[in-house]
Amino acid sequence: MSRLRVLPVDGSPAATRALVAAVGAALDGGPAVLPLGPGDPAATAEPGPAAALVIATSGSTGDAKHVVLSAAALRASALATAARLGGSARWLLALPAQHVAGVQVVVRSLLAGAPPVVQDLRAGFRPEDFAAATRKLGTGRCCTSLVPTQLARILDAGGAALDALRGYDAVLVGGAALAAALRERARDAGVAVVTTYGMSETAGGCVYDGSPLDGVRVALDAGGRIRLGGATLADGYLDAPALTAAAFADGWFRTSDLGRWHEGHLEVLGRADDVIVTGGENVAPAAVERVLAAQAGITAACVVGIPDPEWGRLVAAVVVPEGDDPARPLDPALAERLRAAVRAELGRAAVPRLLRAVPAIPLRGIGKPDRTAAAQILTRPHHRDG
Repeated sequence: MSRLRVLPVDGSPAATRALVAAVGAALDGGPAVLPLGPGDPAATAEPGPAAALVIATSGSTGDAKHVVLSAAALRASALATAARLGGSARWLLALPAQHVAGVQVVVRSLLAGAPPVVQDLRAGFRPEDFAAATRKLGTGRCCTSLVPTQLARILDAGGAALDALRGYDAVLVGGAALAAALRERARDAGVAVVTTYGMSETAGGCVYDGSPLDGVRVALDAGGRIRLGGATLADGYLDAPALTAAAFADGWFRTSDLGRWHEGHLEVLGRADDVIVTGGENVAPAAVERVLAAQAGITAACVVGIPDPEWGRLVAAVVVPEGDDPARPLDPALAERLRAAVRAELGRAAVPRLLRAVPAIPLRGIGKPDRTAAAQILTRPHHRDG
């Protein structure tokens, strides 16, 4: 009998119900489940007997990997989440179920004794559908999990969708960095936002609002690279012993992210591979993005390095200005104000030498910025430079 059950998921409630049943069986010792969305790589091997879930991921390199998670790791994550959020709750699944954050909504729901309410995502995420799905939760404690793009869309839509979001006891937001301005906007609107940090290799979010969940360990190596340990760790990568050995050792997972401790909380600075070396100076794109997105008139930013014969790489950024006209060029006064803010907070080396307005930040996967696409936008001739 196969130890791996492959389930296609397409965002429909029917496919999600099949996944819920399969995950429930896997938690009780049945075959491991591999949820596959469109374009996800199929597995070429079967996991061991301890596996309950296999998650397809391309990570930051684009190389297909399959993360193997045990029932114990999934349970530890779900129980630690419940403890942090104040107890069991009814959950709305508004994320793609092939990603670990979506599957963890399923696991938390199963451990709470009630299957999740499912938002139909076949036509994409729509705030009005979120409001309608929320009404199906009924009374009592309720929680959901979103990516920043979804949160922004609900805030922009207002009305019934925002009213629905305000009714949640906790709204986990992860999958990509949550800009401080968006977080404050949500909290000012009465939304109980909880920022999360984690990945498939840690059974999803394992650090909430900068503090590790119970049973999770966080450390920084000499170079500032974040290491995570504890009961939520994956067993490794399916049929990839060399990759597993490189990432998992002595009860720790070595992430690709840089971090620092700030007032007792973990602050994620961005991926080590994303660091821009310009004129011999190291610039963390995430730090520049935080400054840009915090400025009046800007709703989002993505920073990349582009090749330059003099500087090695130039700091460049695409930004989303406020307003309803996506064709509007970036105002020169706004561009100078953005550069001045970065210069004042991070120094001259971090100032974007090229700024370009875009109607939306290009995204990949569950809502992470697509830096490759952003670089392509910045390196082609365009009339919206600042």
